[in-house]
Parts: sequence; structure tokens; C-alpha cells
Amino acid sequence: MTVNLEVAEGVGTIRLDRPPMNALDTATQDRLKELAEEATRREDVRAVVIYGGEKVFAAGADIKEMQRMDHAAMVVRSRALQDSFTAVARIPKPVVAAVTGYALGGGCELALCADFRIAADNARLGQPEILLGLIPGAGGTQRLARLVGPSKAKDLIFTGRMVKADEALQLGLVDRLVPAAEVYAEAHAWAVKLAQGPAIALRAAKEAIDTGLETDIETGLAVERTWFAGLFATEDREIGMRSFVEEGPGKAKFR
Repeated sequence: MTVNLEVAEGVGTIRLDRPPMNALDTATQDRLKELAEEATRREDVRAVVIYGGEKVFAAGADIKEMQRMDHAAMVVRSRALQDSFTAVARIPKPVVAAVTGYALGGGCELALCADFRIAADNARLGQPEILLGLIPGAGGTQRLARLVGPSKAKDLIFTGRMVKADEALQLGLVDRLVPAAEVYAEAHAWAVKLAQGPAIALRAAKEAIDTGLETDIETGLAVERTWFAGLFATEDREIGMRSFVEEGPGKAKFR
């Protein structure tokens, strides 16, 4: 399989495994969607790590495969391409990308689908599609602009340039830099911590933030209000408030 799902300590690791560069061909895209949907359904998965291995996250689409496609074929395939990445973005649980080596094109777009990005200090990220006479097609024009702002997104997409890890951190394209050997361990530890949190409240927070970014503030506030009130019906809310009153903040053990 080109993508695998392994679960430990409440964390599902979606691992790309198509050496040497984890090129995202159609079979890999379809498998990614399948496992993102599985991670969404499984109750033993409470947080997710997206990982490409020690050397490379994903160097982009399979260009040789794409070169064989004509306009008619890509009209059909482009929706499936976007759907596979959207399935990752819509996992209703905390998702962290553990980025090593190259995260280019589709690889960068996959990292953008996560809630948080931990990168190796030698990582390289970018959207080089313009150099092929194309634009990003797996969400890059939308998610990158929402993450780093339109001007910075246009710089990266118009030029197709790669950025080193330190510039990616400056831009807000990644959230934390660590030595290359520590990327997965750091990402997994972050995910384990969140996996111990209140699952429904985390889902609510993610949906409220993501919905708010995609709509007007009044709609976003309505989503927030509905979730906020609804969480008063959960056992985790009872546990959290009781623990706060009796023991102080940060000591609740959620179920």
C-alpha cells in the first residue's frame, strides 16, 4: 500500500509510503482519502499525524502520470484529487503534519490540510506548479492564502520558489521547527496530548474555527454559539468543570 494507517495511544498515523519521494499518484490520492475517512470513523483514533517518513514528506504529484492526461481526463480527475485532500482537512479531530525533507506541490498542499505543522529544520516547502504551466490543484490557492495571507501566497505560487524551513516558519507556513530526527516524535507527542482531551469539544472547536474562516462572521458566531451550548450536554463538560472547581485548572481526566 502507498499509504498506511497505524494507531497507538489514541493517535492514528497516516504514513505515506511510496519511495523514493512519495509522489502522489492517483492510487495514493485515493488511498489517502480512504484512510482519512477511516480515521474519521474510528473511535480509537482521537488525533492524527500525517507523516512521509524520515527523509521526505511528499515531493508532489506524479508528473509522469499527469503528463499522460489530457484536458478531458483532468476535468474528471481534478475533483477526486481535491476530494482526497479535503477528506484530510475535514477529519474532525486534531491533525498534525510531521514534515521532513521536501513538501512540494501536492506535498505542501497536504501539509496545509493539517491543523498544525511541525517541520524538520532542513525541510523545504513550496508550490512549484507555475513552473509546469499550472496552478496548485489540490487546495493550494485556497488553503495557503487563508494560512499565510494573499500576498505571501501569491509570492510563493506566482514564483514557484521553494522556501527553507526558517523562512517557512517566518511566513507562518509551519508552526514549529525541530531537528530532523525529532520530527515524528514531536508530532506524535503533540497528538497524544490532544488525544487525551475532550473529544467532542475539540471537534466543536475545529469545526467552529474552520467554518468561520470559510464564511461571514455572523454565520461563524452562530456555529460557535450552537456548539458552545450543545457542549453543556456532554459528560466531558461535567468532568472538566467539576475538576476545575475541586482541583484547579488543567487536571481533568476526560473519557
